Amino acid sequence: MKDRNTECYDEATKVSAKDGEVILDGPDGVDVKLTPEAARETSNRLWDGAAKAKVQRDAGRTRKGTAE
Repeated sequence: MKDRNTECYDEATKVSAKDGEVILDGPDGVDVKLTPEAARETSNRLWDGAAKAKVQRDAGRTRKGTAE
């Protein structure tokens, strides 16, 4: 298994579709092809993960007294 990159990117991955495949082109050389089904499930997981991360980040700001 590859070593995991620990850098956090603020650049969204580009997404396109060609020949019935979903193509992801992201930061740091990410280049992935998915079936439509796998892309849809990945989208659901990203949505859930983003929601959890936002709550965590916002909670951290509140604890530090920097909430807006």
